[in-house]
Amino acid sequence: MDGMDRKIENKYKHTRRIIWIGVSVILILLVFYKILFGDKSAKLNVDSEKITIREVIYDKYQDYISVNGTVEPIKTIYLDAVEGGRVEEIIIDEGNLVKQGDVILQLSNTNLLLEISSNEASVERAINDLNSTRINLDNQKLNSRSRILELRYEIKKLRRTFDYNNKLYAEKHISDEEYEYSKEQLELAEEQLKLQKQKYYQDSVFIAKRLKISEESVARMQDNLDLVRKRLDNLNVRAPVNGELAVLNPEVGEVVGYGTRIGTINILDSYKMRVEIDEHYIARINRGLKGEFDFAGENHKMVITKVYPEVKSGTFAVDMEFTSPVPERIRIGQTARIRLELGEPEDAILIAKGGFYQSTGGQWVFVVNEKEGVAEKRSIHIGRQNPRYYEVLDGLYEGEKVIVSGYDNFGNVDKLILK
Repeated sequence: MDGMDRKIENKYKHTRRIIWIGVSVILILLVFYKILFGDKSAKLNVDSEKITIREVIYDKYQDYISVNGTVEPIKTIYLDAVEGGRVEEIIIDEGNLVKQGDVILQLSNTNLLLEISSNEASVERAINDLNSTRINLDNQKLNSRSRILELRYEIKKLRRTFDYNNKLYAEKHISDEEYEYSKEQLELAEEQLKLQKQKYYQDSVFIAKRLKISEESVARMQDNLDLVRKRLDNLNVRAPVNGELAVLNPEVGEVVGYGTRIGTINILDSYKMRVEIDEHYIARINRGLKGEFDFAGENHKMVITKVYPEVKSGTFAVDMEFTSPVPERIRIGQTARIRLELGEPEDAILIAKGGFYQSTGGQWVFVVNEKEGVAEKRSIHIGRQNPRYYEVLDGLYEGEKVIVSGYDNFGNVDKLILK
């Protein structure tokens, strides 16, 4: 081949090679981009019909807890034996209504009867002794008064004698000795009268005191006898108030001692609720907190009137009384679910309660992106809670949607693909 001849290259083959090189470079670049900047999060396909999705709302947070209350009578009166004895007859059985003063059961007590008889005999003796003393003292007073009368009469005679002797003495018809003797006799009688009057006064004071002491002693013995007789009446156990005889413990023939608890009477003028509350809330519970519950299609309101501070088996008790009309058909022993308020309502971001809390401890949730059909893991901060909602302090906004059902089947994935 001469100098004029040249080798002609295949341009089409060269261009195709360049294209393939470019495509390869692009694919390699895409793979590296995917490795460096692509979504590395673990994913899981989830059936939307098998999860529960709720919208985040902005509303009033009702700070309350749900507790169980048991209906009890507004007041219970205890029946204790104020006198011991043997049960002879039960007149009213438990479960029946009683009126104040009704005899519920009758007791017998032979020793008490003997004690009453002994006291009656003692009172009779004391009264007889008092009467004898009164008669003797009256006789003594009469004797003293009689002696005073005698002395006055004696003084009159002696004064006449002295006056007569005084005239005779002045005329020198009697001796000095006779005159002095009549004078001394008169003075002696006057002194005896003074002493007798003093004795009569002192005796009168002594007699009055002695009679008063004796009468007071008899009065005390009579009062004691009356008390013992009242004890006899206490053998009839009576209802102290109107109500329902809820419990009656003794049986016929049983011997009950003084102070033994015989039974209880429920006052049915109104009712209250005895509520058991978890000890976790003991610092937040006090008198005046309000609650409500639904019964027979109506809402009823209550207030805490008494807090029992003792904790038993992880709970403590409170009494709640009605501030609205008491339900007509409510009965002792019935239970109701009470919504007990712990504070005033406040505006807050809220999400519905669900099984997710048990898996996450309230630290994160799956937030739904409906446009992309996914749910992504997001950290949140939960505050207070009530039986319906959690209060969200940070991490969620009104209108967002969250999966609130349990997360146990999701494993450690960061994103859910909703199908």
